[in-house]
Amino acid sequence: MSSDKKYNIDVRIWIQESEGPFLGIGKVWLLENIRKTGSITNAAKEMKMAYRQAWQLVEEMNQRAEIPLVEKLLGGKGGGGARLTEAGEKAITVFYEVEKRIKDFALKETQNLKF
Repeated sequence: MSSDKKYNIDVRIWIQESEGPFLGIGKVWLLENIRKTGSITNAAKEMKMAYRQAWQLVEEMNQRAEIPLVEKLLGGKGGGGARLTEAGEKAITVFYEVEKRIKDFALKETQNLKF
């Protein structure tokens, strides 16, 4: 009774901190959209997310990170906005690196699955 069934391991990761989940793919996408659009408002629109929710997520990340990930820019002639700090850029890079290593490991393990 030989079977050609294929199994795979699906992995979703998030980085925990003492107060709970700190950084997952949703927050990474928010950071990337802030980088792309230069504003929390436009990043929220791009993700079809309420501005208030995006703002709360940014505030929470900034408070819980050792160094704020997003810096708000004061309004002026062109209005305000937001940009990622060096720590924000690093958070995106580190998240994707860790995710890739874990997914690569899961893929390797998949090859040994037999039930």
